[in-house]
Amino acid sequence: MAADIGIAGAGLLGRLLAWTLARAGHRVEVFDPAPGPAPAFDGQGAAAFSAAGMLCPLAEREHAPPEVVALGWRALPRWRALVEQLGAPRPRFSQQGSLLLAHRGDLGSAQRALARIDPPEAPAGSPRPQRLTAAELAALEPSLAPVAAAWLLPEEGLIDPLATLAALQARAPGVAWHWGRPVRQVEPGCLHFDDGPRRYATVFDVRGLGARPPAEGRAVADWPGRLRGVRGETVWLQAPGHGLQRPLRLLHPRHRVYLVPRGPDGLLLGATEIESEDRSPVSLKSAVELMSAAHSVMPGLAEARILRLDRNLRPALPDHRPRIEAEPGRVRINGLFRHGWLMAPALVDDALAAWAGMPEPEEMA
Repeated sequence: MAADIGIAGAGLLGRLLAWTLARAGHRVEVFDPAPGPAPAFDGQGAAAFSAAGMLCPLAEREHAPPEVVALGWRALPRWRALVEQLGAPRPRFSQQGSLLLAHRGDLGSAQRALARIDPPEAPAGSPRPQRLTAAELAALEPSLAPVAAAWLLPEEGLIDPLATLAALQARAPGVAWHWGRPVRQVEPGCLHFDDGPRRYATVFDVRGLGARPPAEGRAVADWPGRLRGVRGETVWLQAPGHGLQRPLRLLHPRHRVYLVPRGPDGLLLGATEIESEDRSPVSLKSAVELMSAAHSVMPGLAEARILRLDRNLRPALPDHRPRIEAEPGRVRINGLFRHGWLMAPALVDDALAAWAGMPEPEEMA
């Protein structure tokens, strides 16, 4: 039965929910404080625009909770199907595996990381890192320089965040998008705005850090009040004919530097997390460290052009696990940390399943 749905937040989860619910025949309205659907790259908008789009659940075993890894494996086939359903022109989706690389001075760090990624208790038959010889690495990725050690993580993938976000918003049938409309509060069946409330059969709160109450009224026991921002920094490079096909991580004692292809002429370079809520521009130190690390494994980047230095905050809960809370009239999803693209379709599936199991409001009387 069709329902009137209100969604607070037009980031990755908001667009996935709107696209899925509209295709199921529901009447959907989405509200977001951004002035429009395109990214501003000012450190203030949806974190999904700044993400690399790495779909690497095996690599995430190093630090992520097991349930996050499981959500990542569930999400991979969902991403493949969703990209097909979006139609042409399709956002880029690739599943050729990813690479872990280490220089000689970082082999100790690499072995510790591999011990967490491939523990003895790993499920039988699950993908495992494959050690590559220098010749095998050169055959897979000719543009990379020789390194002390390299591993292929099979079945992992990547997706183009910008193209996917644009397609989800533009191709969601019949969705009403309201830009420049921040939601101040989300209650069961109601979204509150500066000019008053609007009522729906069900509302979805996927505002990320925007779901935090004002500092003066923040309740420590309420889980949105325990959200914190984790800074991520990226360098967007133009490198025509770079040749890289797979996302890679460079193992390092202090950072996990990643390099991700964005089509034949673009690359995105970043570091996974910085414990800070600073939204100011990228520092010289961060930029130099990131670019030096990338150049050490891909010498051809010496002539790459810097298109953008970007930063944003990802919403995280203390345990670094996502949380879904469903009650009659309201569903909240938050705490995706740096795993948003990794697990978003699986989280949406779980949230909609929880919503479908909720009693109607009249049944609660």
